Amino acid sequence: MNTTLLPSVAPSPKTLKRKGSTRRRAPSHIPPPQTQETHDTALHAIRNLLKGRTSYDAFPVSFRLIVLDTKLNVKKALQCLLLNGVVSAPLWNSEKSKFAGMLTVLDIIHLIQYYYDTANYEAAAADVETFRLESIRDIERSLGVATPPMLAEHPNSTLYKAARVLIQTHARRLPLLDYDTETGHEVIVSVLTQYRLLKFISINCTREIQQLHLSLRKLKIGTYVSSNPPPPDPENPETQNPYYPIATATLDTPVFDVVHMFSERAISAVPIIDQDGVVVNLYETVDVITLVRLGAYQSLDLTISEALNQRSPDFPGVVICTAGDSLGTLLELIKKRRVHRLVVVEGDEEEKKGGKKGRLLGIITLSDVLRYVIGEVGIGESVEEIAALSAAPSTLLSPDVIS
Repeated sequence: MNTTLLPSVAPSPKTLKRKGSTRRRAPSHIPPPQTQETHDTALHAIRNLLKGRTSYDAFPVSFRLIVLDTKLNVKKALQCLLLNGVVSAPLWNSEKSKFAGMLTVLDIIHLIQYYYDTANYEAAAADVETFRLESIRDIERSLGVATPPMLAEHPNSTLYKAARVLIQTHARRLPLLDYDTETGHEVIVSVLTQYRLLKFISINCTREIQQLHLSLRKLKIGTYVSSNPPPPDPENPETQNPYYPIATATLDTPVFDVVHMFSERAISAVPIIDQDGVVVNLYETVDVITLVRLGAYQSLDLTISEALNQRSPDFPGVVICTAGDSLGTLLELIKKRRVHRLVVVEGDEEEKKGGKKGRLLGIITLSDVLRYVIGEVGIGESVEEIAALSAAPSTLLSPDVIS
């Protein structure tokens, strides 16, 4: 059989034409460059969101409100606070049907300070059994400490305005009042706290938080150990605080010395450090309240180490961070867990420079965070606009309502 081999013929170019792909190109996973400009833009977006939302929007889906009558005695009020897992509550004057301020843990600290300065254990124990909430402001006046401002806002006020009131008054919580349309009496609707406001931001500004990449150190958020502390007192050189201006204590410090720090400085927690300055714990005002509620008035003479053994087992622990952590990371933490303050400690970066890992470097409160996020003068705003906002009518209540 003869076989004829035909020459191969190249196919026509038209046969090589491919069909256009219908697949979409995947988006780039490369994050946008992080600069001061992107950081400021994110802050601007957060502030604009707060200007368009009311305090109602920050309310949780379900919540309870504990209101205490000013005729209630202190011991029962403490029991009510602790049994309901809260550290403050609005006060109500039933005789006048008016809001009468807030009861906070610091008020109880002032009361303890007063009795330890003016009475013995027995007198303090007896009076706390009968002492009424309506007399607490008199105690604060006798101690010479500032009485809390009687400010409140309507629930329809913007979150931005409410945040500014919190910043300007150095308050940790802001009562929200409405009025009964039939009687005209005040109605306590809720209390907006710094934590609730910051959590609202962390939940609703996820994209913006990712742009808040600058470090806490660079943003100067918080109070840090001074590199130039004041000179020691020649008459009492042992009173020199190497961690000035932060109040500190050790495990051997008497509880009442810390109570005095709480009252004098109007603070709610003191870092407990060892001989090298490493943070080993944190003593809070609520720890003192637990002792008082149990009737352990003499326990205030115990050392911090002994008192910590009586702390509630559900204490969440000390939340620490380093100065190199970002503001965005901090807000992400607030979204995940209840945080009221963070202790700043030396990290790897400081250790490389001769520092000691874990040593106290600073402390950050929610007030510090809120003050930065809201700002003294907002991006794109003028000082005149902020002055006008500050002059907008807030509910300023007479300071003698409680008496």
